Amino acid sequence: MEQEKEVMRKTNRLITALAFLAVVAVSPVFAQPKPAAQPTAPPTSATLPESKIALINTDAFLDEKQGIARLTAAAKKVETAFESTRKDLQQLQQRMQQLQDEITKLQQGVGVVDEKQIRTKSDQLEQLKTEAKRKQEDAEAAYPKKIQEALAPIYLDISKSLDAFGKARGITLLLDTAKMGAAILIASDALDITRAFIKDFNSKNPATAQVTPK
Repeated sequence: MEQEKEVMRKTNRLITALAFLAVVAVSPVFAQPKPAAQPTAPPTSATLPESKIALINTDAFLDEKQGIARLTAAAKKVETAFESTRKDLQQLQQRMQQLQDEITKLQQGVGVVDEKQIRTKSDQLEQLKTEAKRKQEDAEAAYPKKIQEALAPIYLDISKSLDAFGKARGITLLLDTAKMGAAILIASDALDITRAFIKDFNSKNPATAQVTPK
C-alpha cells in the first residue's frame, strides 16, 4: 500500500507531539519557570531564576538504525502484520491490469467483436475494483489504530524517561527541533541531547521489553 507509509508517518508524528506536549505541560522540569513573586526590594535587586536549555529531535526516535529500539521494533511488528494485506492488494492490482488489457485487446481485435466475453470480463473487473477498494479502505482505517495501540504506551514511557533525564541534568526548558524547523537559526551541538537520551533509554529499555497498554 503506497499510502501506508504516509499514514504511519502522520500517526507517529501525532503520537510524538501528544507525548511531548504532555511532558511540557505536566512536568515541572520542562515547564517554563513560574513568574517570581512580586519583589519587595527594588527591581535592580531581583534574582533571576537559573535556567538550562536543551534541544531534542523527536523525529530521530523512529530512526531504524539509531533510534529508540522498542519504538522501531513495535512499528516493524505492525508493518509485518499488514504484509499479507499489502500482498493481496498488489495481486488484485495485477489481476485488474490483466483484465483491462484483455478487454482492450478484445475491443481492438480484427473481425467480429465478442461482446458477451467483453461484458463478462468487464463485470469481473468491476468486482475486483470493488474488492480492492474495500480492502484498501479497511486497511487505511485499521492501520492507524494498530500503530497507535503499539506505539502510544512506548511514547508514554519515553515521556516519563525524558522527564527523569531532564531533571537529572537540571534542564528547565527542552525544545523539540523536529517541530520548530528553521525557527532555531544558531545552536551549539552541546545543547542537543537527542543521541544521549536515546542511548540512555535504550540501555534501560531493550527492544524485547514487554509493553503494557495504558
